[in-house]
Amino acid sequence: MRKYPLEKYRNIGIIAHIDAGKTTVSERILFYTGTSYKIGEVHEGAAVMDWMEQERERGITITAAATTCFWAPSYIEEGEENKHRINLIDTPGHIDFTVEVKRSLRILDGAVVVFDGVAGVEPQSETNWRYADDYKVPRICFINKIDRIGASFEKSFKSIIERLTPNAVAIQLPIGNESEFEGVIDLIKMKAFRFEGEHGEKIVSYDIPEKLMEQAIQMRSILVEKVVENDEELLNDYLTMIEEQSAAEGQSKKKEIGEDDLKRVLRKATLNNNLVPVLCGSALKNKGVQLILDAVIDYLPSPVDLPPVKGINLKNESEVERRPEDGEPFSALAFKIAADPFVGSLTYFRVYSGVLKRGSYILNAVKENQERAGRILRMHANEREEVEEVYTGDICALVGLKDTTTGDTLCDVENPIILEKIVFPEPVISQRISPKTKADQEKMGLALRRLMEEDPTFRVSGDLETGDTIISGMGELHLDVLVERMRREFVVDANVGRPQVAYKETIQETSKAEGKYIRQSGGRGQYGHVWLKVVPLESGKGFIFIDAIKGGVIPKEFISAVEKGVKESMSKGMVAGYPLIDMEVTLYDGSFHDVDSSEIAFKIAASIALQEAVKNAKPVILEPIMKLQVIIPSDFLGDVAGNLSSRRGRIDSISDRDNIKVIDSMVPLSEMFGYATHLRSMTQGRGVFTMEFSNYERVPKNVESAIIEGKK
Repeated sequence: MRKYPLEKYRNIGIIAHIDAGKTTVSERILFYTGTSYKIGEVHEGAAVMDWMEQERERGITITAAATTCFWAPSYIEEGEENKHRINLIDTPGHIDFTVEVKRSLRILDGAVVVFDGVAGVEPQSETNWRYADDYKVPRICFINKIDRIGASFEKSFKSIIERLTPNAVAIQLPIGNESEFEGVIDLIKMKAFRFEGEHGEKIVSYDIPEKLMEQAIQMRSILVEKVVENDEELLNDYLTMIEEQSAAEGQSKKKEIGEDDLKRVLRKATLNNNLVPVLCGSALKNKGVQLILDAVIDYLPSPVDLPPVKGINLKNESEVERRPEDGEPFSALAFKIAADPFVGSLTYFRVYSGVLKRGSYILNAVKENQERAGRILRMHANEREEVEEVYTGDICALVGLKDTTTGDTLCDVENPIILEKIVFPEPVISQRISPKTKADQEKMGLALRRLMEEDPTFRVSGDLETGDTIISGMGELHLDVLVERMRREFVVDANVGRPQVAYKETIQETSKAEGKYIRQSGGRGQYGHVWLKVVPLESGKGFIFIDAIKGGVIPKEFISAVEKGVKESMSKGMVAGYPLIDMEVTLYDGSFHDVDSSEIAFKIAASIALQEAVKNAKPVILEPIMKLQVIIPSDFLGDVAGNLSSRRGRIDSISDRDNIKVIDSMVPLSEMFGYATHLRSMTQGRGVFTMEFSNYERVPKNVESAIIEGKK
């Protein structure tokens, strides 16, 4: 039996730039909800949600951790009937592990975006915000670390409005800044709150301090105006109220929009992504976290607040919907695969409709095979609790599914549906890897396969010329962590080569070419004949194949073989052997033989035609360009800017943040290896930087020559 009604579910994620305090916020949430009885600190390596050894050693989140907690809003009487079930995912902030954020946001209903009160919006904040926009995830913001030196709620709030959304609206104000920060003002209730007790567990309400009253009234006025715009009835009431007050100026006490009306319409606007409530506090100093939980309940959606999930019916290819109800056929999305040392492979999934009971059979609609739900686990970071059944809105894990991978749809056998898949970015960096001993050789293959199943941005391939194994990922740290995991979890020692850039190739012009494959060797021969046209596409468009055959000059059954031949041939370009991207290939003519034509013949013919067409279309090499933000003391600006220019960097802007400089620039990835060490030596260890992939651009001629000659 379902214990908590679906409208009392909240599936939320905590997302932020690295070091903004996500995991600290998550740890306080676990403490205040009674899920853990001791606060685990990140800086002490004791955070519950950072359970991996490497996470505790490095002080960063590497993998998204899921847990469940329960909360009754602090402003109502505590009791089981008032509690809401919160399924919480704490995500990484480092760009190398952005896959964890993307796949988590795909299955979450709402998000809490955490910002550093000193830095405001940072590069990864923008990336995560874009992902949330892509999946239309409603969110609330929490400006953290208001107690730090240099913290400013006003500046951080302004950066959210300028760089992320003009729809951000403050519903709290801090009482004091930096070391004088002591509590928050709730602009909806127009009350001040401070947090007492050893861990700030006691919330004390009091009147707003006189010196902050004017600012609070002004900010509340802005809040009310933004909220009432989202409800016609409330807007009319507000305008009438203003008119009445103008007519009777000074004669009576001013009327106000009621707290309940404000909260109701703010909730509606947040769910529609028309407004984003902004809160503030200091998670480390235990100030403001309970009010985040209240805001999660008040403003973020339950599964019933969202539209039905859409998918494709496998039986007739039509679009179908699944409402968030237990009575609907079962449908779920597998969003993460993890290797657990105690139970084996874990498949994390989100239930969108129906009920799943232990022991029942489910269909993997993508792979079109049945799997048995042997053991169902509710996860609390790395701890497990077995359950008999799961319901709509639940986020749980299944043990031992054989063929399920990230993005697969799990559904009722009799009512097959495929939900929208998750699209992941391509790797930008590669390394050669080889086992240290013969004993490691076999184990390494198994370990790499398991890690690749877990992480869709991690790829393993072979170099046919040298026989080497090549691993590819999102950055140096990403590959470093995976190699370390291989050593610790799978006990495999490996030699790792120098990181190398994942270059690509593309074409600059349109061209056409013929591909003909004819073999006659007695008996049945081989015959395949195609004409292809290749057209360059703008950056990021990928590969498009167009079938323009008319009149059956090539039978339908051979068209897919042509597409396969084109795709395989695109894995090795004509300039330096790097994969081809951003091009459209059209099959527009050809011929076939009644007896000798075969799929393999058309595949080879397509490969011949593509290589010839690419050769004539001015192929060039592309390199990954990274968006780089460097934060340094003002004294070192000249040296750092000069160094970036020497690395072929383009400086977009230099801004001030108190007594430090922030340089935003675009730099080729190939020039960034070892930059952390260089930056430390240039700035006496005081400079920091963040870097994320932006786009692919053409390599300059002199660098292209060096790449072709194997110098890079």
